[in-house]
Amino acid sequence: MPDASPTAAAETAAVGFFRVALGVEYKGSRYRGFQRQRAGVPSIQESLEKALCKVAGGVPVTLSCAGRTDALVHASAQVVHFDTPVARSMHSWIMGANMNLPSDISVTWAKLMPAHFDARFCAMARRYRYVIYNDQIRPAHMAEEVTWNHRPLDVELMREAARVLVGTHDFSAFRARQCQAKSPIKTVHHLHLLEHGRFIVLDIRANAFLHHMVRNIAGVLMTIGAGERPVEWAREVLETRVRRTGGVTAHPYGLYLVQVDYPAEFDLPKRYLGPHFLSGLPDVAADA
Repeated sequence: MPDASPTAAAETAAVGFFRVALGVEYKGSRYRGFQRQRAGVPSIQESLEKALCKVAGGVPVTLSCAGRTDALVHASAQVVHFDTPVARSMHSWIMGANMNLPSDISVTWAKLMPAHFDARFCAMARRYRYVIYNDQIRPAHMAEEVTWNHRPLDVELMREAARVLVGTHDFSAFRARQCQAKSPIKTVHHLHLLEHGRFIVLDIRANAFLHHMVRNIAGVLMTIGAGERPVEWAREVLETRVRRTGGVTAHPYGLYLVQVDYPAEFDLPKRYLGPHFLSGLPDVAADA
């Protein structure tokens, strides 16, 4: 198989299959999340697996992903991997998949990986951006790709409140009731509030996330930014460790998985941080 590193090629020869990693971006509005669902319920995983199966000449493909994004949530830098006995060039996996995918899902890169690579378990950190459109009038464009908030938001208040959430904490007050994570203790490496025209972007990087954690954080910060609660409320919610103290879960449309970090040994391709319409926004992860 072309495009193989010496390490990946050696491991492939030993185990008898090819492990391929892909970068994927998608608009989640039409899907019930990344993970494959029951028959008739659209998912990103099912669409990708069907497309890749065609590239593999009908041989079934089963994907593992870095982050199982929820219904209606987007990604500009999802990472997946699959094992296959079928030899194809990386260019063929990319172009063949994209020819067979719907227009709201794209494969952006492909790389042959060593057998010990795992898109989920090798990930060291994940990064999300939650995009708020702050204006009195609802947007006619990108209505399913941003969260509209008509209340004027004070970004400085939101920044002040966000500082208490950085670090290692018990985030039970920010997890969904149906969350299946074994531990609510997570480490937030950075949490920035960025302004880009009418957009307010919550940029957060952590070692891992609980179910609805980013959307619940966004809901608390928007409530504070609107002046409905004081800055101190963020700490109070965190310390209660009780979900119902944190108010309403923010809408999923504004949420994007924008980066997954792996050990340097894997040397995965890197693209600009998404989403596309925020391409002029600076990368503020220097403190991460």
